[in-house]
Order: sequence, then structure tokens, then C-alpha cells
Amino acid sequence: MDTPVIEKKDKEKKVDYKVIGTRPIRHDGVDKVTGRAVYGADFKLQGLLFGKVLRSPHAHARIKSIDTSAAEKLPGVKAVICGTDFPAADNKLEATGEGVVNFSYLSRNIIAQDKVLYHGHAVAAVAAINIHVAEEALALIKVEYEVLAPLLDVREAMKDANILLPEIRTNELGASKGDKPSNVAEHLQHKRGDVEQGFAAAAFVVEREFVTGTVHQGYIEPQNATALWNADNYLSVWTTTQAAFDERRELSEILKKPISEIRVTPLEIGGGFGGKLNVYLEPLAAMLSKKAGHKPVKMWMSRDEVLKATGPTSASYIKVKMGADKNGKLTAMQTFMAFEAGAFPGSPVGAAAGVIFAPYNCENVLIDGYDVLVNKPKAQAYRAPGGTNAAFASEVVVDELAAKFGMDPLKFRYINGVQEGDRRADGPTYARIGFLETVQAAMMHNHYNSPLPAPRAPHLKVGRGVASGFWFNWGGKSSATASVNPDGTVNFVEGSTDIGGSRTGLAMQLAEVLGIRAEDVKPVVVGTDQVGYNDATGGSRTTFGSGWAAYKLGQSIQAQMKERAALLWECKPEDVTVEGNTYIQLREEKSITFKELCEKLDDTGGPMTASSSVDTTQFGAAFATHIADVEVDTETGKVQILRYTATQDVGKAIHPSYVEGQIQGGVAQGAGWALHEEYVYSKEGLLLNASLLDYRMFTALDLPMIEAVIVEVPNPGHPFGVRGVGEVPIVPPAGAIANAIHNAIGKRVDVLPMNPRNVLTALGTI
Repeated sequence: MDTPVIEKKDKEKKVDYKVIGTRPIRHDGVDKVTGRAVYGADFKLQGLLFGKVLRSPHAHARIKSIDTSAAEKLPGVKAVICGTDFPAADNKLEATGEGVVNFSYLSRNIIAQDKVLYHGHAVAAVAAINIHVAEEALALIKVEYEVLAPLLDVREAMKDANILLPEIRTNELGASKGDKPSNVAEHLQHKRGDVEQGFAAAAFVVEREFVTGTVHQGYIEPQNATALWNADNYLSVWTTTQAAFDERRELSEILKKPISEIRVTPLEIGGGFGGKLNVYLEPLAAMLSKKAGHKPVKMWMSRDEVLKATGPTSASYIKVKMGADKNGKLTAMQTFMAFEAGAFPGSPVGAAAGVIFAPYNCENVLIDGYDVLVNKPKAQAYRAPGGTNAAFASEVVVDELAAKFGMDPLKFRYINGVQEGDRRADGPTYARIGFLETVQAAMMHNHYNSPLPAPRAPHLKVGRGVASGFWFNWGGKSSATASVNPDGTVNFVEGSTDIGGSRTGLAMQLAEVLGIRAEDVKPVVVGTDQVGYNDATGGSRTTFGSGWAAYKLGQSIQAQMKERAALLWECKPEDVTVEGNTYIQLREEKSITFKELCEKLDDTGGPMTASSSVDTTQFGAAFATHIADVEVDTETGKVQILRYTATQDVGKAIHPSYVEGQIQGGVAQGAGWALHEEYVYSKEGLLLNASLLDYRMFTALDLPMIEAVIVEVPNPGHPFGVRGVGEVPIVPPAGAIANAIHNAIGKRVDVLPMNPRNVLTALGTI
């Protein structure tokens, strides 16, 4: 069934597209379903060695000594490395992927130096003739530790009783550094107006505290890498990554090696969601390859290693206070947010500060955010990083405030919702946005206007909840090239890792410009040596940013084709016009199709190629509003989602099926986060549920069909009106489900996940 699409018609003129908005079969579909697509686990080179990593059994310990001699002597072992094999990376910051990377901390996260800072922290690595010898060698490495007490809770860590990194001084509002060691790496603040006056003017004020657990992205494919440090000193890496060019830069900094001597080739990727933006195994495989006599080394993680030693998103502690006047208009919004960064600075608290009040217009705002170190893996991006935590807290308070007025919760959101010209809570002014349209779409939807199903038993309670959400989106830098074939097809070379169907989405935009079929564009994703620079696939940027590159590429090809037609007809290029896929000279009533003109390339100047590079900025904000129906078992605490509808402003849906899939995928992840996903640690800091049996994610059997409503309010910063789609859908689910649970049982569950234990605790039965 096609996704319903709601178009905004009062300000935006409807454009009839030939390719955009259709649903062609994805270009890589056959290879994916037949198993021919090459993932990291499939990649092989002649003379391949296999690498494994020795990981810390402790959450916090000083490394007193490492003895690798016995492992080095084991027959079949070709190289053993530890932290001392790596040069000291510079203590400098650079924007990469969806955040900022400190190369010194990144290097120390790859492999421990003087301390291990989380359970599973890499300590040493081995390359051997097969995986079994490598594993045997790990058991021969002797590490002497001085075990230290771990810090596992953000509030405890803020007390600075046990310092993780003695060089850390709090960056206070970007203006000064603290004068003593601290686990608080940064304190940020956004302030507007006077919140105390705003609360004094409020008819009602609601204040609540929230706690969220550590959650992993849950991608299916584990991290992997194959590296060849060749005898000519050139390093080639084949890996699963969202950001080949960023990884090239990270390898350059960690290995102290020029970028010009490094090639990163992205293979097919089995999910990432932000978790595959930075390096993990790549530098280890590279150093092992060098030390093993320039032999290629392949490494991959077990699921246990993925959960222990790659970046989950942050656990958090959040306080929210909001007030509204007698008319239901917001007068003040205030929050305190402390996010766990893990072992090294860099939680998504900055993004959370931008998300938490973004849908609402209010003149008095105070946002304080804290980036806090704990003995857990370094936090990484996870689909709208920080947004789910933040919106869970704010949307619950918004709902409770609406209830104080006896007002419909969607009406409350509508009368307080932001629109073009309003300022976001943390400062920037909105261009054309579609938040109010998403609220309207939810209010008009059959789901919201139908009665809840009757409870099936006395101990089963049903409830409906709503929540809204925001994500910034990102543009970034993109490059692409194309060559035109004599048969009328176009080879399209791009460097954005395809996670959600971007090959086809970009090919469709190029095809739209040229007036040809999407199937006549042949897209291929290549490595860092084969195309110009591309920023990461992340931040909801690829269809927008790389789409701009495809659009410019199409314009360049079209201009060249007009010149070829003019040469053929012995006229000026400006005398040639284009209608769809046909080039026309009206004066002499001549016409030729794109395909026919391609057949004459050799007669009109020879081969035709084009390249484009862009650095996009007008990416536009994106909003969503969700509706959730739940059933709560008051005896067991189990929560079942009965129905779910997500409305979202997507700007313009390039491929509606992919848009629908992104919305459904984000909701599924957000719902899992809401109801049962979390890391469980022992008091010693050991991860107790490092498998997908114990770290439970939703399956298709756990969820109803998620209804997606596509709202199209075109982004004026893109030629086709595109907004990013992939991250907004994960922001509202926790809030919507929390509000549904409250409306079912009359109690607030202010802890994520809202699992049976926490539901029963809220009910007072345990």
C-alpha cells in the first residue's frame, strides 16, 4: 500500500516530476538479495592474515605491564602489537561525521595506553595465519593490571570522587577551563529572556526528572576491516564505514601518515545508524599489516565485542521545567541535562540541547548541558544523537502541561508550535518548516480520531499518547562524477556509503534533471582515490547534500548536450531548448532525444564526462509528530504497542518507499529504546548482556505495521525541496509511548527503558 502523502499547497507550488516521487526498484537490489554484494566479511586478498584483539576484563584499571613474548613465539603468529606501537596522536579537535573528534582520545580508544577505561577496551592485537592461532595467541599475552573503582552513573561521576582522565578540565561555556581535574568535560548553556519571570507569569508549571539507559545502535553487521600496508608504504583499507574520507583522515592522524598514502574503500554496509562513523579495527589492522611484513590483515568483531567495545549512545539524567499562561501559551522552558560521554569526552549533549525545546516557541529559555566521563565505551552517534533522550523528557512535560489546562495535547502543541521566522530555543531562526503541518496531519488522521480498543481483560489497560520531535539535518560536502554512454545511459560515480537506498535516491535526482529513466543511471559507490571528497553518510545529509551534487552534475551534462545538439544543427547552444528528454530547436523545428544524441557523441566531439562538488548549507530543519496506542499489563508490567502512526515533514519524498522505510525503521528503534533496550552493568563495571539474546531488540513480531504519513513542505534550500528523513523518526517514540502508558495506567514512568520492572515500580507493586 502506498504511503499517504500530504502536500502543503498554500505557499508551495506543486511541481510535476517524472522520476522523483516514483518507486523504481533499487539498483543494488539484485546483488543484495542474491548474496553477490560484497560486505567486509566477504572481502579477501592473497596471503591474508587474520587479526584478533585482546580486551580488558576490567572497567577501570591501570596497565602495569604487558608481556607479549609467549604470543610472539607461537607458530603461525606473524605480528603482535600494543599501545606502545602507535605514535602519540595530536591533542586536537576536528569536525568529522556527526560530531567533533579529538585524535588523541580517538587513538587511545582504539587501543589503551596507560589505562583501560571500560570493559572490553582493546589492550593488544595479534595477526596470525588463521583465526584459531590468533585466538590461541591472545591467551598467551600476560597483562598486569592495578584495578581501580569504576564510575557508572553520570550523577556520581559529576561529583569528581574518582577521576578518569587527570588532564580533563571543565570547558565552562566555551570561555574558560576549570582549575582542577574533573569528569565533567564541558558545560554548555543556551539562554534567552528571563526564565524566572516566565515561570512567575505562568498559570501552571510542571517539573520532572528523567533517567535514560545506555543503548546500542543494533546494526546487524559487526565492525570489520582489511588492511594492506604495502611495501611501497601505501596503505589500503577495505571496511564497513559510513565515512570513508573521515576514516582516511583519522588513519592519517593516528598512524602519522600522509593522507596521500592512504586509500579507504567502503564495502557494503549492514547498518550503521551513526555507529560506524569512526575507526575501531582499521588502525589495528594497518599496524599489524606493517609489522607482519606488509601482509594483508583481516579483522572482524564478534557480537560480544561490538556491544562491549564500540560506541553506544549516552545514558542521561535530565530535568525539565516548563510553564504556560492562562491561555496555554508557553512562558518559560528550562532544562538541566547530563549526558554520559563514556571513557572520553564527546557525548551528544550539544545536539540534545538543540533538540529538547526545538518544536516550541517561547521567549524565556534556559538550557544547561554537561558532558560527563564514565567507565563505559566512548559514546558514538545514534540516529539523531541525543534527540531521543531529550524529547522523551520534554514531550512528557508538554503532555502533562496540556493536561493541566484540560487541553487536547495536539492542540497544545499546535498553538505553541514553531513556524517560519521563529527562533529555535538555542538561537537560530527557522526558514520554511513544516512542524505545524505534521501536527495537523496527526490531528486529522483516522488513528487519532478513532476510539481506543476495549481492554481484553481487567488487568489490561489501554492508552493513547502523542509526541513531537525535531532534527537539525546537515548538508556538508559532496562530490560526484558521471560519464555518458552511447546507448543513452549514464555512469554515476559517487562516494556516499549507501545505507538506506541513497544510490537510487541520488540516481533519481540525476535522472530527473536529464529527463531519463532512473534505471538508465548506473550508480556506483567508490573509495577515496576514485571520487572527490564526500562527507559522511549521516546527519540526514546524503539525499540532500549528495543530491545537490547529482543535480549540478545533471545540469552540467545537459549544458554539454545542448552544445552537442547545436553543433549537430549548426546553431548556437542558446537556440536549443529542453523538454523532458528531448532537445529542440524551435526555429527549424528540429528535435532529438537524449538517447539519440548520445549515439552521436563521436560525431559531435567525442566522450562526455562531468564532475561536481558542493558544500551545501541550506539543509532545513525537519519535524515529526507521532501517535501511539499501547496495552499495559498491570500484573506483569509488559507494554504492547497496538497501533502506531508517524507523520513527518520530508520536504519532498524522492523515493516514497525509502522514506516510508526510514520512518518505520526509526520508530522501531525508538520503540525498542523506549521499552526494553539498555546496557546492564555489574557493580564492577562489567557488561552483563553482551549478546543479542540478552540485549533484546524488537523483531517484526513485536510491532504492528507502522503507519507513515508523508507531509511535503518543500525545503527552499534544495532544487527538489528535499529535507533529511532518516533521523527525525527516532526522536518522538519514547515520549509518545511514555504518554500512552500514563494515559493507560494513570502513572508516569520517567525512566528508560519503560520495561516491566520500571512500569511495576511506577504502579507501586514492587
